[in-house]
Amino acid sequence: MILRILFVLLFIFSLSYANDATIEVIKKVESLPTMAVEDSSISYDDTFRLRFFKALIADLNVISLFNVDRHHRETHFNDTDVMVENKDMDYVLRYKMSEDDNGALNIDLKLISGGSTVLNKKYRISRKNVYMFVSHTIAYDINEFMGASSVEWMKRRVIFSRVVAPRKTEIVIADYTLEYQHTVVKGGFNIFPKWANKNQNAFYYTSLDPTKPTLKYVDIKTGKSKAIISSDGMMVCSDVSEDSKKLLLTMAPKGQPDVYLYDVDSFKTQKITNYGGIDVNAQFMDSKTIVFISGRLGYPNVFSKKIGSNSVEQMVYYGKSNSACSTHGEYIVYKARESSNAFSANTFNLHLISTKTDFIRRLTATGINEFPRFSKDGDAILFIKNYKAQSSIGIIRLNYNKNYLFPLKYGRLQAMDW
Repeated sequence: MILRILFVLLFIFSLSYANDATIEVIKKVESLPTMAVEDSSISYDDTFRLRFFKALIADLNVISLFNVDRHHRETHFNDTDVMVENKDMDYVLRYKMSEDDNGALNIDLKLISGGSTVLNKKYRISRKNVYMFVSHTIAYDINEFMGASSVEWMKRRVIFSRVVAPRKTEIVIADYTLEYQHTVVKGGFNIFPKWANKNQNAFYYTSLDPTKPTLKYVDIKTGKSKAIISSDGMMVCSDVSEDSKKLLLTMAPKGQPDVYLYDVDSFKTQKITNYGGIDVNAQFMDSKTIVFISGRLGYPNVFSKKIGSNSVEQMVYYGKSNSACSTHGEYIVYKARESSNAFSANTFNLHLISTKTDFIRRLTATGINEFPRFSKDGDAILFIKNYKAQSSIGIIRLNYNKNYLFPLKYGRLQAMDW
């Protein structure tokens, strides 16, 4: 039974735009406006100043609106002119960090263009160790000022499980760049964390330490945990409905994994799929339709079905091992095996399709890319990348055709949600 569970777990591992998001949008670097950043901080040591500067540069790159200069330069906040090295820049972002009497981090910021200040902002946080969230907010505000599509997802937290030793994991809450990390569950083998609601104040995860695989719920504010439901063979929460009232579960009470719908209020389960093979990793397309991974073609692939209906529709016709997916509106992003090498690591790439067209867009190129997750607005895709013994969180800006990677400092990413 344990071998079967591990096999199925490996099986699982294994946008509303004006234009079709499956068609690549390529913006040349030289066509972007240039931006430099000037540091006018009067508090904190050089190490912290440089750490904040690097975080801000990373965020400004991720919003994909500027060709950002990476040189760290210092000047006075009230200087009339920008530094001579930056005189030809389209935009200069100048900020001043200072610590007040209460130990809080204060940031004064201004955006300069054409010799004039076009944006002024002030920020304050009580603890400097969460500085990265201020950096995300600054990038968000500049993105808003520029009139670009919202990057609200930058402010959201990521929850992930990492393997730190054989059958030992940690569940961690982080920002999307992994600069901030707070371990919320440690000890034992706890996997597949999933946010329980939009507010991100609670989450589910699977514990494999009890006699049966058990889905647990954790309230972040109180820290209290409770068991929700158990099942022989397998138990994974793969998606939560928009209103947080329904869960899509993969369970195998009789040894065969299928997709179930769980009602949070009534505690009742409804079997959604009934196939003699493997049906796992279901996602809501809408309140009445799901997509899921099934082996009914002899290899894993993406299918959809209406809840309560017996008919099943194949969604993907490219790839022979499509073992993970995420949906947003008419779009599906899925993981496909790109090679079949018995003597070395294979490549698994992410692909984007539309349910309304035949276009397929490949989103990654090397390594093992898995666990894709759309942002709530469909603007970006977060995913796990494992390549050359390095585990990272990746983010794809669909409308800008750009990918960014943020490496994990230790351990190996198992699953994540945002």
